[in-house]
Amino acid sequence: MKVFGIAGYSGSGKTTLLEKLIPQLTARGLKVSVIKHAHHGFDIDRPGKDSYRHREAGANEVLLSCGDRWALMHERRDEPEPTLAELLGHLSPCDLVLIEGFKQEPVPKLEVYRPENGKPPLFSERPDIVAIATDADLATDLPKLPLSDYAAIADFVMNTMQLQERPC
Repeated sequence: MKVFGIAGYSGSGKTTLLEKLIPQLTARGLKVSVIKHAHHGFDIDRPGKDSYRHREAGANEVLLSCGDRWALMHERRDEPEPTLAELLGHLSPCDLVLIEGFKQEPVPKLEVYRPENGKPPLFSERPDIVAIATDADLATDLPKLPLSDYAAIADFVMNTMQLQERPC
C-alpha cells in the first residue's frame, strides 16, 4: 500500500479536497482507503444502542456488521495512541491510503493552503510536503495546484506515488 498525506490547518479544506479527490482516483481503477486523525475525541456510536452498551460494559472491541458495511470499534482504555504504521496494519490491502492529519508523519504530502485562515504555510517547515493546493500566489519552487482542479491533483498524486490507471 502506498501512503499519501493531505495536510493543512483546520478549515483549509482538507476534507472537501479528499471528498472530491477520492472519486477521481477510484474512477481510474484504484482501490483507495482513508485514515483521518481526529484531534478531539469522537464516537461513531450512540448512547443506548447495543454496541455502545457493550463498550460501556467493558468490551475491548465491538464489531458491527450489516449487509452494507462493517465497523470495528477498539477502546484504547490505557493503551497509547496507535502509530500510523499500526493503523495501516488494520486496513485491507488497497492501492493507496490517503491520510488526513498526521502532519508529523514523514510521508509525501499535499498541503492545502488558504491564506484567509491567517496561518503561515506548512511547506517551509515540512520537507515531506511535495506540492501545495492553493489559489494564493505563494513564493515556492514546489508544484502549485489549483484548489478546485481535482483531476490535476489526482494526476499529481498518481505520478508522485507511481500508480498506474487500471480499467474499471
